[in-house]
Amino acid sequence: MNQETIIAVSHLSKAYRLYQKKSDRVREAISLRGKKYYQPFYALHDISFTVRRGETLGIIGTNGSGKSTLLKILSGVVTPTDGTVKVDGRISALLELGAGFNPEYTGLENIALHGTMMGYTEQEMAVKREEIIRFADIGAYINQPVKNYSSGMFARLAFAVAINVEPEILIVDEALSVGDAFFQNKCYRKLEQLRSRGITVLFVSHDTAAVKQLCSRVLWIERGEQRALGDAAEVCAMYFNEQIRQRNRVEAEGLTCVSAETSLALEAPPNARLVIPTVKAGPSDILSPQVKILSAFFQDETGAVVTELESDQRYTFHVVADFLQSMEHVIGGVVLENLKGVQLLAMNSYIGNDEQTFTVEKPGVLDIAFSLKLPKIRTGDYLFSPAIAQGIQQQHVIASWLQSCGSVRITTSGYNLSLIEIESQVHIVKYRREQVELA
Repeated sequence: MNQETIIAVSHLSKAYRLYQKKSDRVREAISLRGKKYYQPFYALHDISFTVRRGETLGIIGTNGSGKSTLLKILSGVVTPTDGTVKVDGRISALLELGAGFNPEYTGLENIALHGTMMGYTEQEMAVKREEIIRFADIGAYINQPVKNYSSGMFARLAFAVAINVEPEILIVDEALSVGDAFFQNKCYRKLEQLRSRGITVLFVSHDTAAVKQLCSRVLWIERGEQRALGDAAEVCAMYFNEQIRQRNRVEAEGLTCVSAETSLALEAPPNARLVIPTVKAGPSDILSPQVKILSAFFQDETGAVVTELESDQRYTFHVVADFLQSMEHVIGGVVLENLKGVQLLAMNSYIGNDEQTFTVEKPGVLDIAFSLKLPKIRTGDYLFSPAIAQGIQQQHVIASWLQSCGSVRITTSGYNLSLIEIESQVHIVKYRREQVELA
């Protein structure tokens, strides 16, 4: 393992023994012929990857895919069945909030306990204690047994302890889903600081937007198998599209019960011509034999196709799709998101057409156009993802989805303090102190 590599995992597997009956364990133990009474269950099978020093690696996958098992092996809590794991650095792990805490101890006592487990002296932890207490911000409860804490206070203390012991490797497993919005925001800002200081982070989350924001690369594990490892945006797109496919299989069963008002698309004049830019489907996009998305683009008020947009100006976004057969209860839509995966705008024809779907009676090309005034969005580059679905807003199947198939540059004058700026009127009134009553 070279100096740039802090974690190296090679052909890692973890198998558990599953017995049908409790007595099978005893029968196996006393068997003179060494007969096996169990079936092996592989929580992980043949996983290989490396992590560079200072890198933030995201790990995604559905529940039960083996993510937590992998992190426990890296942390030394669980031993692998096969393969090798090499870790060159001190690990602080948030596998389960408060794991290793003694519920009878106070918050202060658990801080000291965790420091001892990490190999710090009492003097070293005395220096770190104040920062931990300040970050946890649970007031006098720091002197109370943690068994009396709410889940929010428990989360605050556990996260504060884990990130303030100066680890070389920080492992975070869904820990940020606990706690209020202010605490979560505080945690994300702290993670950004750790990244800037060169701390290696393994970040597990179902929130792909957070993964794309924090991570440069992503490992996708599904049912114990390594599905993909690579660029965060690409792997998250593959994972997202697979979740859509799985949801489609479930939603498709109920589509026969769909009830919605429908309308027919207007017929274009016989001499009309539609000249459009092409878009390409990615290898993981959702495609359908029923309909193919040909194009997606913005037009300005003159009808010109544009990739540079200005806030407060009017534009039309087009989704052009080739319907290869008749199709009922059709919905067309688009999502606009920033490069970190945060969705800013979402439009579809069901919401914008008085909760009506439309029907395609015979094969042909449909141009679904959304007219809008672009709000004040922070200056930057943005990606759009067009889709064609069948059903209604509450229950639908994605027929075709091209994720991040195009981009636009949006410019906004002003300070751009937030993702979306809202205009407001300011009125300032001065009162004497005796006129003010605090309720």
